[in-house]
Amino acid sequence: MQIAENREGATTIASLEGRLDTATAPATEEKLLSLLDAGPLVADMTGVRYVSSAGLRVLLKAAKQARTKGVGFSVCGLQPAVREVFEISGFDKIIPLHATRADALAAG
Repeated sequence: MQIAENREGATTIASLEGRLDTATAPATEEKLLSLLDAGPLVADMTGVRYVSSAGLRVLLKAAKQARTKGVGFSVCGLQPAVREVFEISGFDKIIPLHATRADALAAG
């Protein structure tokens, strides 16, 4: 899993690329949780083709930590297969999802 980060105003964008699975979940979790220390975070998953249950747990943990810290956390750019995993698991009701990075930033 490759994670590139940049800032758009007060929001950090974490661009993920690769598979979010058991092998990559621990490092991804550590990175996302550390980025939340700086404020709102958008996980841009345009480059993610596969998410396992371990990957979903990472995103859920990030969403919970964001709520605890009082900052925003959302996900954007889901590929169709990954979006389907989110919908089947009900994560589309738990974590704000946006089609594009611009949509995520506009939503705050």
